[in-house]
Amino acid sequence: MIYEITDTRKVSPLFDGWDETLIWSCLQGVMGTIYADDCDHPAAAMTVLGDFTFFAGNPSMDLVEMLPAWRTQDFMIMVPQNDRWKELILQCYGEKASIVSRYAIKKEPLCFDRNKLARAAASLPEAYTLSLIDERLYHLCKAEAWSADLVAQFPTYDDYRKLGLGAVVCRDGRIVSGASSYSRYRDGIEIEIDTRKDFRRKGLAYVCGAKLILECLERNLYPSWDAQNKASVALAEKLGYHYSHTYTAVEVRRN
Repeated sequence: MIYEITDTRKVSPLFDGWDETLIWSCLQGVMGTIYADDCDHPAAAMTVLGDFTFFAGNPSMDLVEMLPAWRTQDFMIMVPQNDRWKELILQCYGEKASIVSRYAIKKEPLCFDRNKLARAAASLPEAYTLSLIDERLYHLCKAEAWSADLVAQFPTYDDYRKLGLGAVVCRDGRIVSGASSYSRYRDGIEIEIDTRKDFRRKGLAYVCGAKLILECLERNLYPSWDAQNKASVALAEKLGYHYSHTYTAVEVRRN
C-alpha cells in the first residue's frame, strides 16, 4: 500500500541532507504532495511537485510505479536518492526513461551584487518592457506552451499572488522572456526561467533573472536556482551564483 502523508515529521528523516527546495516545499506543507509506504513508520517516500519526483529511503517499486491520478502530464523528472532507486526507475519505465545530468547551484544568500543586478535589470532595449507578473500577465503566461511553466504550479492567479513572484519582458504586447517562481517554500522560491525561441541570445533572460532576484531580496526570500543544462549554469553564474555539483536524474516520457 502507498499512503499520502500529511504528518511530514515522520518522513523528514528520509530526506535529511538533501539540499533541494522542491523537497522543502513538500515537507513544509507549502506546495506538493508526499507519499510513503507506511503512515507511522515509513521506510520509503517520494515528494511530488510539478514535473519533479524525489525518491528517498529504502527503494520501493510500489512507489516508483505509483502515479497520482491527478498527474496527467506526459513528461516527468525523477530524481533518485541513490543508484538503487535509479535502477528501479529504469526497470519500471524501460525505453521511456532517459538518464540525464542536472546541475545543482550553491545556496549562498550573500553572493549577490545588488548594484550589478540593478544595472542588468535596467539594461533593457527601448523596444521592450519589463514588468512584474500581475493578473493580466499571469494569464498571458498560461496562454502559450513555452511560458506556461512560469506560473503552472499556481492553479489560479490568487494562488500566484499569495505565493508566487515573477518578472517578464514583453514586446508588442506579447511575453518574450520571463523569470518566475516554479515553486515556493517558506523562505524562498525555486526559479523557472525561459525565453521564446525567436528571442533567445538577446540577454532577455539575464534581465528577467536580475529583476526577479532583486525582488526576492527585497522580500527576504531566497531565489534558489537548479540548472537543467550548462547554459543555465552559465546564466546563473553571470547573475552571481556558483556551481555546486552535477547529479543524476531520470526523465520519463509516458507516451
